[in-house]
Amino acid sequence: MRSKALLLGSFIALLAVPAMAQGNNAVNIMGTVEKFDASSITVKADDGGAMETLKVAPNLMVLQNKPAKLSDIKDNDFVASAAIRQADGKLHSTELRIFPEAMRGVGEGQRPMNDARSQTMTNATVTGTAIVNGSNNIKVKLPTGESELVLDPGVPVTAIVPADRAMVKQGAKVRVQGVKTADGSVANRVTLQ
Repeated sequence: MRSKALLLGSFIALLAVPAMAQGNNAVNIMGTVEKFDASSITVKADDGGAMETLKVAPNLMVLQNKPAKLSDIKDNDFVASAAIRQADGKLHSTELRIFPEAMRGVGEGQRPMNDARSQTMTNATVTGTAIVNGSNNIKVKLPTGESELVLDPGVPVTAIVPADRAMVKQGAKVRVQGVKTADGSVANRVTLQ
């Protein structure tokens, strides 16, 4: 039992690392896998084609993005949504991701994103859904209170699910996240696109 608790605690700590890795220490690369083995991953970045090689954390998390539907969003799901405040004063999602239970709490909160569209990122627990004027309105619970997100028809919804490490191979489209350390960059999460 104690070893299970230790393993679970280590896993939860690993999940928190990307959320805490802000600013200059964060690594976030979108690209194509050139090479992957037990100790490193080499990715050709989409934004210019630079090759980047990162060490692989011993407890590397491998996930996969799977297309989902609005109807897949359920009460108590933990979700992340980029959104833009529209003329009606409400946050309208530009995309929404349903996190696996193991990622509950990662990045929890609501904050501005650093992008040209002035989007807001919301990571929170769903407390209710309703269809209003053809849009799916989602109420979410944040540490600071509640918020509402409007998912208009056509907004992409993705479920993030655990994936087999063997799926990370040459040619795979991925997002690699990790941290920069004194000994080089370390990948702690690979998400197959």
